Amino acid sequence: MQLHNTLTGSKQEFVPLDAQRITMYVCGPTVYSYAHIGNARPAVVFDVLARLLRRRYPQVVYVRNITDIDDKINAAAAKEGVDIRVITDRYAAIYHEDMAALGVLPPDHAPRVTEHLPQIIAMIERLIASGHAYEAQGHVLFHTQSFKDYGQLSGRDEQALMAGARVEVAPYKKHAGDFVLWKPSSADQPGWDSPWGRGRPGWHIECSAMAEALLGETIDIHGGGHDLIFPHHENEIAQSTCAHGGKTFARYWLHNGFLNVDSQKMSKSIGNVLLVHELLKQMPGEVIRLVLLTGHYRQPIDWTEEVIGESRKKLDRLYGALRELGDVAPAAGVRAPASFIAALEDDLNTPMALAELFELARAANKASDAAEKARLKAQMLDAGALLGLLQSTPQDWFAQAPAAAGAPEAAEIEAQLAARADARKNKQWAESDRIRDELKARGVLVEDSKDGQRWRYL
Repeated sequence: MQLHNTLTGSKQEFVPLDAQRITMYVCGPTVYSYAHIGNARPAVVFDVLARLLRRRYPQVVYVRNITDIDDKINAAAAKEGVDIRVITDRYAAIYHEDMAALGVLPPDHAPRVTEHLPQIIAMIERLIASGHAYEAQGHVLFHTQSFKDYGQLSGRDEQALMAGARVEVAPYKKHAGDFVLWKPSSADQPGWDSPWGRGRPGWHIECSAMAEALLGETIDIHGGGHDLIFPHHENEIAQSTCAHGGKTFARYWLHNGFLNVDSQKMSKSIGNVLLVHELLKQMPGEVIRLVLLTGHYRQPIDWTEEVIGESRKKLDRLYGALRELGDVAPAAGVRAPASFIAALEDDLNTPMALAELFELARAANKASDAAEKARLKAQMLDAGALLGLLQSTPQDWFAQAPAAAGAPEAAEIEAQLAARADARKNKQWAESDRIRDELKARGVLVEDSKDGQRWRYL
């Protein structure tokens, strides 16, 4: 199995620290509002990786955190006049529901920062004791010049690191690039008691402490979006390595690419931020998931109406092939073909894996032998399970909410088809054609097969 390691800039064979227990940490959401489609990409990508790892290894411990201490959360709570927990509980629950609708399986652990304040404080104390952090005017800062490998993950020199960090100039810093581990809270801000006074942790130390608490000092895989390479993951490496006496923090670093909308970066100023919660009202979660898997995870994805339409049609083809197989029972013990697995094990090459899945669908459409049909159905379903696709039945898939505005609901369509069946029975061909054409004009395709009438939304 090959994975592209951001730290080395190359694709490497994945050799776990302990083949009996694989550890993976992925940075999750900051829960102050709805997740946008860019936030969903790492959730989907690393869900596929977790599924694949579980296929290969006896135990995988997958951690995806919830950041519930943050200034944006404080601002949202102040705006509503409520405790921060009201905001974080609300949006954490919505995030979990939305990701489940995209077929994302729950991680083994979804820790919250507020549950790990003692571990965070203990890690900061170790960093101070070892000379890698210092207290200044109620703040505790990590001294970046104490860690010789600072900048290795992002490949930036000191000048680029300074520019990228958008650092706050503060007279109490030993070096302008030093970052906050703990900061004071005012009376009207959420805060927790610490040896340095009432305050709250900096963002970066939170993930280091949670990863250590749940996975240990050295983990196999650390993942997240490309935007987290610097400063977040760079700072995680620095503080974790120093807190652990120089031990490697994460052995493989994986980062997914950005998601653009109509070739533009998502931005509130442009007004093109797409929320998963709203998109799910417009299309099935599997369509969104397929869009996010159509491109290689390390490359940018362009979210367009054309890509959405193509993904829906592709799923129609896959479910259509399963529908043609009808009541054929999947062959027992048959799993996805080796070519499909090889594609996923080549740095999660989902475009190639999807091509293999569509090849199975083409073969299924041509198959006539019962044993071959059973084998192909088993292979399709197993491949779909690894990708988190084909999790519905063909009947339910084709009866989902209308794709086009004004399309009739399933109950009305079934009534129309019953009338059409009567017309055909009485050889009223013109009436049969009229019903079919009227449904098509309203966004419903009717097909006649040996098993009777079938329909799907266009």
